[in-house]
Amino acid sequence: MGSSTAIRELQRDLENKANDLSKLQKDIAKNHQVRKKYTIQLGENELVLKELDLLKEGANVYKLIGPVLVKQDLAEANANVRKRIEYISAELKRLDGTLQDLEEKQNSKKDAIFKLQQRIQSFQAGKAKA
Repeated sequence: MGSSTAIRELQRDLENKANDLSKLQKDIAKNHQVRKKYTIQLGENELVLKELDLLKEGANVYKLIGPVLVKQDLAEANANVRKRIEYISAELKRLDGTLQDLEEKQNSKKDAIFKLQQRIQSFQAGKAKA
């Protein structure tokens, strides 16, 4: 009777670890989505910066605020875009760190699950021999 209780306990532990792994995988997927969004924004902002660099001093620059185009100083527009690029780059770096941490946790969970499955199999093999 003791070995079947131990197997049930191990299987419950296995289920919990599998659920944790599933949550980690969802977090990783969400991280990838957010990272993709920021990467697209970074590309767009770098394109805007290149366009602004092509303009001559004193050129008219307009910013879309809601449904209205508002005139903006070229230097101010340049500074705003550079700040945005700086912010997005920092966010991407932060997301990379988070992703690396999540992937390490995922790998350790997979290892723990694999070892637990081996223990269950060895218990079952020992029980089958008896």
